[in-house]
This record gives sequence, C-alpha cells and structure tokens, in this order.
Amino acid sequence: MNDAAPRAEDAQPDIVAAGSAEPEHAGPQPPPGDGPAAPAPLNVPRTPTGHPEVDGLVERLADADHLTTDGHAEVYEDVHRGLRDALTALDARPGPPGPGRHPTTPR
Repeated sequence: MNDAAPRAEDAQPDIVAAGSAEPEHAGPQPPPGDGPAAPAPLNVPRTPTGHPEVDGLVERLADADHLTTDGHAEVYEDVHRGLRDALTALDARPGPPGPGRHPTTPR
C-alpha cells in the first residue's frame, strides 16, 4: 500500500488546446451533479410570541425556505419592515389624554 499523496501533475490531465501544441492544465472540475443544492427548508423552530401580528411575520420567514439565496433579502426586508411597523405602533397607541390647559390660563 502506498500512502504517498498523488503528485499534482498526475491529478490533472493535460488538455491540448485546438491549434496549439502546448498542453493546458485544466482547473479542478467538479463531479457531474455537484452543482448548487436546491432550496430546502432550514427547519429553524419558530416559537410563538403570543402576538398574532408578530407571529404572522415570523412565520413569513418560512417563505425564504423555498427560494434561492438571492430571493431571501426580499423576504427578510418585508419581515423587518413589518416588525418595525409593529414596534412603532406600540409608541403611537392612544393613551389617556395629556394634561390640558387650565381654564384660567390665558391662551
């Protein structure tokens, strides 16, 4: 048994370009069918928050599971926008009226 690593010259076949007597060394070639993997769910658990609006937005993240990587940004931006709007709405909720003008105070 030979434990020596193969030499680089032995690992790369020589390719002769058309019209050339010089062999070119081809770069590493991926095996057939070794392309990018198809989109697949990440199966990241999503724990409900108890807020239906927020839970709906978090569930929307699952839409990215079926898209290629370049399609993820649109989903993430949409969810981020929705979460930001939900937080902003917390500040805008009407509360008790603020202190009013005292009736004897001039305008």
